Amino acid sequence: MTANRLGFAVKVVGRPGLKESDNRRWRNEPHLRVSIGYLDAIFDYLGDAGLRMYRISSDIAPYITHPDHPRFHNQIAECRDDLATLGAKARSLGLRLSMHPSQYIVLNAVDERVATAEVADFVYHADVLDTMGLGPEARIITHVGGVYGDRPAAAQRFAERYLALPANVRARLVLENDEVSWGVPDILAIHGETGIPLVFDILHHRVNNSGGLSEIAACRACLATWPPGILPKMHYSSQRRDQREVSRLDRSSGKRVVSLQAPKAGQHDDWIDPDDFCWFLRELGDARVDIMLEAKRKDEAVFRLREGIKAAEMTDRIW
Repeated sequence: MTANRLGFAVKVVGRPGLKESDNRRWRNEPHLRVSIGYLDAIFDYLGDAGLRMYRISSDIAPYITHPDHPRFHNQIAECRDDLATLGAKARSLGLRLSMHPSQYIVLNAVDERVATAEVADFVYHADVLDTMGLGPEARIITHVGGVYGDRPAAAQRFAERYLALPANVRARLVLENDEVSWGVPDILAIHGETGIPLVFDILHHRVNNSGGLSEIAACRACLATWPPGILPKMHYSSQRRDQREVSRLDRSSGKRVVSLQAPKAGQHDDWIDPDDFCWFLRELGDARVDIMLEAKRKDEAVFRLREGIKAAEMTDRIW
């Protein structure tokens, strides 16, 4: 069996000085070409570290869809050759890349003007991956969005707008279950209407499992939605257990008061629980899936999990 890839999202923790995007304000003329240089250095690091899966920041092309800053709208065309070179480097390293727009960028917004603006954001993401020359495994992850007081109508809006997207966007977009409103049964129903592939998020499922599906059954159902010949991907994280600091303004004194509170359900931990992860791999059997780790310690969490997998004598299961 070919091993599964493990990856992390956006920020590099294990090597100081690596930036993921040009996050300067518009007055300082930020640009995609600067972000490409940052990504080139990150790809070198991934190659050195033996990491073969990575989520690119959605902010690599600053202000590219901002209606008040049209001078930033042509960054992809201006960087076409540099993006192609970066994509060739990713392919040579065997990197599987993805992007994940903000949770507020959704297709099923009630306001048509908002939905139109958000489609432009999905087009931007797809154009980046296309211009890099990446294959069909490079995907854009999204959530369904809100329920807006009418679940069937909200699901129908998503389906209709997905089917109306440009073909290159549909070829990249995948749908993830969330921890609040749209569980695995909900996104399976949307897949049935649209054919959109599904990304299983195990922590979201543990928080929002109204359908009562086991983790393995839910995961396998999502894996089965991917087209033949394209390796599915999923998200894996562990629930934070430590208390969190919450700062609130005391109106009577006018001072900030810090208190310790229990972590929110679905809040990511710094690390991945290796025993739980290895249990999941065993239960999943021979199913193949690339796994994006969503842990606060990013690449360092991948390295620590590798040691746990090694201790469990399961190194044959990962790349």
